[in-house]
Amino acid sequence: MSELPAPSTPALRRLTTVAGPLIWLMLVFCIFWVADEYRAKARGAEGRFATTASLRLMVHNTSLVGVAALGMTIVIIAGGIDLSAAAAIALSATVAAYFFRAEYSPLVGVSAALLTGLLTGLVNGALVSWLRVVPFIVTLGTMTIFRGVGREIAEGTPIRAFGKLPEWLLAIERPVPEPAWLLVSPGVWLMVVLAIVVAALLHLTIFGRHVYAIGSNEATARLCGIGLTKTRIIVYSLAGLFAGVAGLYNLTSLSEGDPNSLPGRELDIIAAVVIGGGSLNGGRGSVMGTLSGALLMQVIRHGCRSLGVPTAYEQIIIGVIVIVAVTLDQIRQRRLNR
Repeated sequence: MSELPAPSTPALRRLTTVAGPLIWLMLVFCIFWVADEYRAKARGAEGRFATTASLRLMVHNTSLVGVAALGMTIVIIAGGIDLSAAAAIALSATVAAYFFRAEYSPLVGVSAALLTGLLTGLVNGALVSWLRVVPFIVTLGTMTIFRGVGREIAEGTPIRAFGKLPEWLLAIERPVPEPAWLLVSPGVWLMVVLAIVVAALLHLTIFGRHVYAIGSNEATARLCGIGLTKTRIIVYSLAGLFAGVAGLYNLTSLSEGDPNSLPGRELDIIAAVVIGGGSLNGGRGSVMGTLSGALLMQVIRHGCRSLGVPTAYEQIIIGVIVIVAVTLDQIRQRRLNR
């Protein structure tokens, strides 16, 4: 049996993958900060972009996309894609709301969200592996299926769980933490803990080496004896599990399970990974880069609102950044293939 290949990026290139998104994040943050201070000074007021409350809100608003993007990072490193992520989040929130409304114990409601997310990932992984259809098409189909299943469970209307959710669960999506010494909401700290777990999984385990190997060169990974089907199913199942966690964020923010919620949010989740240095060709990506990408989009949104920039321009800016990130990735990939 051939020796298992190491992840395709050397240490220096991996450092660049992580540091690059952080540098861009700090640069964009400083641009909006300076612009906001200049605008405020011209009006004889104080800037509101870099206040403690604003910083806390930006990080808080990143948490839902950030958690889901952690799972997407694993999928993209393995050379896959998941367009059903937002639908899986909405379905997980809907199923959890169903149990909470029926006044089951909080453990049952939380477990329902996590298991629903896990099941959606398992379905995606199984279909991609067994049907051998490109993940883009499979997850495009399951995205519609998950939305339909959610609407059937909700019987066409959101399942309201207001007053049924425990306080400790509601605290996940409260921008101002209690107690105050937490600095940011518990949902942000949960995202950080999950990020550490994913980083350890990718860089300290055999499974992580398999994920990078499959994304870098599937044929070589097969020759090395890596079980492609098993690994892909686990990869998508993990992504589904993170979608289930994000479903709890969605549920607590709305106090209801709405199968129609988060339309188009799967693009934000994928964009966070791509902006963070993940390659759509597979084999490259990092947890720190993904969180930086998710936070960068939130900084742009918050900065545009602070400056009074129309939402249309906010969307244009984010779209341009995604195109630039993918273009740079393709240029890098072509250089590696020479």
